Amino acid sequence: MMQKAIADTTITVPIPDHDELRIGTLQCVIRQSGVPRSEFEA
Repeated sequence: MMQKAIADTTITVPIPDHDELRIGTLQCVIRQSGVPRSEFEA
């Protein structure tokens, strides 16, 4: 799980525990996390 505290709330993003993620799942995780895509690519 990834969590990010923002103002009065916390965003929780579940991260699947698989060897490989489908591209759609990864895109969803990135979108929900609020972290720029470039940080995932680094």
